[in-house]
Amino acid sequence: MKVREQAIAARTASRKLAGLTRSQKDRALSNIAAALRSQVDRIGAENQRDLALAREAGLSEAMLDRLTMGPKTVEATAKGVEEIIVLEDPVGRRGQMVQRDNGMLVGRQSIPLGVLGMVYESRPNVTVDAASLCLKSGNAVLLRGGKEAAYSNLVLGEIIQSALEASGLPSSSVQIVSAESRATIGELIGLSGLVDLVIPRGGEGLIRYVTENARVPVIQHFKGVCHLYLDQGCDLQMASDLAYNGKVQRPGVCNALECLLVDEADAERILPKAVEALLRAGVQLRGCPRTVALVPEASLAADDEWGTEYLAKILAVRVVDGIEGALEHVAAWGSNHTEAICTNHYDHAQRWLREVDASCVLVNASTRFNDGGQLGLGAEIGISTSKLHAYGPMGLASLTTEKWVVLGQGQVRG
Repeated sequence: MKVREQAIAARTASRKLAGLTRSQKDRALSNIAAALRSQVDRIGAENQRDLALAREAGLSEAMLDRLTMGPKTVEATAKGVEEIIVLEDPVGRRGQMVQRDNGMLVGRQSIPLGVLGMVYESRPNVTVDAASLCLKSGNAVLLRGGKEAAYSNLVLGEIIQSALEASGLPSSSVQIVSAESRATIGELIGLSGLVDLVIPRGGEGLIRYVTENARVPVIQHFKGVCHLYLDQGCDLQMASDLAYNGKVQRPGVCNALECLLVDEADAERILPKAVEALLRAGVQLRGCPRTVALVPEASLAADDEWGTEYLAKILAVRVVDGIEGALEHVAAWGSNHTEAICTNHYDHAQRWLREVDASCVLVNASTRFNDGGQLGLGAEIGISTSKLHAYGPMGLASLTTEKWVVLGQGQVRG
């Protein structure tokens, strides 16, 4: 089926989804979770086909990690669906109604966006996360995953559609767009009037292509250049733990730590201890001259390396002139994604929260917490680093908008 035909079917389905009750949507989600568990072997077999082709193509270990969907990932994905079930339905919420002088009551009520388009790479679990979030928020969705996950996404799409049909909902509520040709991306993002919003997830090249060529609104997330600033007097164990967790736990994700900043006044005490565990874990350090002097294992960073999203066990390290230097560095090289500070100073913590422009700003916590599940949203459909209409992890509420509602008693305008 052509992408336009899929979008027309999705538009029809979206009208039915908008009127569903919470119990109807939750029942369908429960069926999706059960279907994932019952077909874990089928999912695994198709995922192995993708992995074999990816290895032949020479994909990096980080990409293979994102692509893998074994039994543990399937179970985690099913649990993610169940977490969405317990969340409040965002559709139909009505804010405070205000009475006008003429007696009318006016206010705003949340409604689904309509039809969403997802363009993403590697991670097949995104197929389930996006489908579940869209269903709960009353939206239809067209899912265009990468060709490296084509077999995995197709089987997941079939499982979801079967669960929808078993729940009495149109299977066209969730559709997989063919990944055989990049032309299908161009078709999807050009469907003005049929698709209400496109959300791209993947490498910077994909995001720029979608943003520059779309004829429908786009949620942007170009890259995650995430910083951790170690402030003067900070706790050494905390500093080491935050740096290690941010960089090593999963180096290939967008909220992984990419640059460590250290206060010059305390660098001699902080820096060697803070990177000990990183070096043992095989992390390569790319530092400024002061860093290299304090940590001989580090190599000198290139001038244009500070804004790099490595997505690997490589970390940029820079000694800066206190919190002012840290704020200046983040403003120059950050990507509005995630920025953390490790500090014992209340005033510095408050300045960090107030002055750093990022979708998630943390005090004494790992950058890895900028995630929908970790922030209480359930599964997320993406992390927005633009500010319209969402900023940060996008959960259910971000997939709705508001319309004005007016309750009258026959009033007419004079």
